[in-house]
Parts: sequence; structure tokens; C-alpha cells
Amino acid sequence: MIDPRFYKALGPVKVRALAPSADVGGDADREITGAAPAQRAGPEDLCYYEGRKGVALESAPGACIIAPALAHLAPNAGALILSDRPRSLFARIVPLVVCPRDFTAAVAIDPSAKLEEGARVWAGAVIGPDAQIGAGAVIGPNAVIGPGVTIGRRTRIGAGASISFALIGDDVNILAGVVIGEQGFGVAGDASGPVDVPHLGRVVIQDRVTIGANSCVDRGVFDDTVIGEAAKIDNLCHIAHNCIIGRGALIAAFGGISGSTIIGDGVTLGGRVGVADHRNIGAGATLAGAAAVFQDVPPGEVWSGYPAKPLRKWLREAAWLSRRAAGARDEGK
Repeated sequence: MIDPRFYKALGPVKVRALAPSADVGGDADREITGAAPAQRAGPEDLCYYEGRKGVALESAPGACIIAPALAHLAPNAGALILSDRPRSLFARIVPLVVCPRDFTAAVAIDPSAKLEEGARVWAGAVIGPDAQIGAGAVIGPNAVIGPGVTIGRRTRIGAGASISFALIGDDVNILAGVVIGEQGFGVAGDASGPVDVPHLGRVVIQDRVTIGANSCVDRGVFDDTVIGEAAKIDNLCHIAHNCIIGRGALIAAFGGISGSTIIGDGVTLGGRVGVADHRNIGAGATLAGAAAVFQDVPPGEVWSGYPAKPLRKWLREAAWLSRRAAGARDEGK
């Protein structure tokens, strides 16, 4: 479900009005009020379905954008919007159904914002409508707190930070220049070129988290990006959309976590580690500095290298390569 604290519905909109130039099957007068992932879409939701595995969609969306050849995979949809590029068409028309909330008053602190006793807001900071700031929280100079954002008690937001689409817990420390809740890198292509796919999710940051200066945490596409309790993220790191970072995880500078990746509890990432999308890093694992991770990592293991592999294997291969190179040099003398 789209969180109304951060997004507003623009409908109801009839299916035929959403895609007037597309072929529509079923009930073209069905009214749409929201958007959802295909597996969870309800009778008033717009979704898209690519059906790559040929599995029929079990949900009953109000309208489903789907390729003509796969229309039989959405038998319960109220209406079908037929397109050879379902994702890109969804990206283009979903702004007709739902859009992000925006600032509504030309004042630093919106009258509808709620600040508990003892919260401090420094010069230049902007706090949007219906934002909530907990007791003892500090909002640094020139920080921007977006509509509906919740900041927990005793949490500190550094100078110039930008927080949107986010629920932030107690005793969190967000350093200068951090950007939380912006849209992630989701792109779909069609004949007219690439188009950004709207992100309609949130960021949830649990208690006692630290996020270092100039780091970015993207909001989810539909679901939440989650940073678990007491996780510590260094400066200049990037957490992409739909990631889950476990409790007590440590991510050193320049770490990059691609979308929909799960980092388990107590995982340690050395500096400049990169993790591919849709990976699962097991609890207690360690990734050595500059590791490039393209596979799931089992719990408790230590991996290193490019591409990353178990440390002992990487060391054996490095030693073998060194011996081969030394032998080649000797032969050339």
C-alpha cells in the first residue's frame, strides 16, 4: 500500500484515460486509485507484469499492463493495458495515478509539522508538512526534512542533509550532506529512449544507526529500504532501493550496495566494497576491502577479490598466479 504520509492519490482515473492510445481489454471504465506490485495489486490498483517465467498472476489488479502475447497470464485483472514494454508504459502513466507530496507553505517550518519539546532546529533548516520531530532531536543548519517524515527522539541530522519519504528511529546520527529517500536508479526503455521508473516506497532507519557524511540511501520502488538497529555506515556510501541492511552491520567508506540486496546482521564490509543487485550476504560474513561481490555469500564466511570468492581460495589463487609470473620471468632471463 502506498503510504499517504508521503504520496497523494490523484484519482480515481478510468483505465481508458490512463492509456488512450493503447489497446485495452476488459473493463476500460474501471476506476484506478493506486499503484502496486503485480503480486499484491488490488481491484483499484494499476500494475505491470512481465511474466518472464510464464507463471500466471494470482492477484486481481484493477488494471494490468502486460505484453499482448502474455495477456493470458493475468486472468483476474479487471482491465488489461496491452504493451510490448509494460515497465516503461507503467513508468509513464503511474504519475497520473499517484505522486509524491510536496512542500505547501513558503515558510521554514510548515504549520502542520509537529516538534516535541526540546527539539532544536538550526538556521536555514526547512521542515515540510506533517513532519514529526522527536524530543531532543537536532536538525542542523540548511537541512531539509520532507513532508510526512518522522525523526525520532535524540536523533541528530547534520548540516545540509536531505531527508524524505523516511521513518527514522531514536538516537540516530545522520552526518552532514546525507541524502535519504531520493529515487533510486530504475530505468526502463522504449522507442523514445530511457525513462525513469517512479519509486513509491519508503526508507526505514531503525534506532542507533549512524550514516556518514555525503552518503545516500534510496527509497524503495514499492517496499521499504531498511537500515537495521545499530548499523554503522561510513562516509560516501550508497545503499540502493529495496536493500535491507541488518542489525549491527558495518559498511566502510565508498561501499556500494545495489538494489534489492540483503545484508545480514553483523556483516562487515571493508572500504570500497561493491555488491551486485539481488544478492544475499549471510549474517556475520566479512567482505574484504575492494571486494566485488556477484554471488550470495554464506553466513560467517570471509570473501575477498575481484570477483569476490572465499578468502582462502582467493589467497591460493593469488599465490599460484604469483609463482607462475615469477617462473615466467625466470624463463625469460
